[in-house]
Amino acid sequence: MSESVYDAMGGAEAVLALAHHWHERVLADAMVAHAFSHGFRADHTERLAAYWAEQLGGPTAYTEGLGDHSQVLRLHSGNGEHAEMDRRSEACFAQAMDDAGLPDDERLRATLTAWFHWGVELMDTYPETPDAVPGDLPLPRWTWDGPVVTGQGL
Repeated sequence: MSESVYDAMGGAEAVLALAHHWHERVLADAMVAHAFSHGFRADHTERLAAYWAEQLGGPTAYTEGLGDHSQVLRLHSGNGEHAEMDRRSEACFAQAMDDAGLPDDERLRATLTAWFHWGVELMDTYPETPDAVPGDLPLPRWTWDGPVVTGQGL
């Protein structure tokens, strides 16, 4: 398949809708919402959508002007282990795919589900301290065949 996961899901509009619905669902879940108890940026959903889009084969807007993978990891590091919260976040993601009206395509949904789980695991790489995150990590990519190994960061 030559089409990227980003294109197959519907491009920028679909990724933004998915990020929006996922964010709504996690904020409604008492356990997952705890991750946002310190507050979040007003443009969180748009930034999240740009990060996701770039990982899935879309435009490079995130790394060209919003941040890099090391910064994202630092934001999610130093919070200890939280496997139950992670699984609930993944359940919110599965529901958000329906909320966002993504295509009812089994391969696409399975790919996105695997990608999101992988991404959650990446965010858990440095549970003890954000100071352990190396600088300038490349933004990891995901294709129909899984992660693309680019060196550091995977």
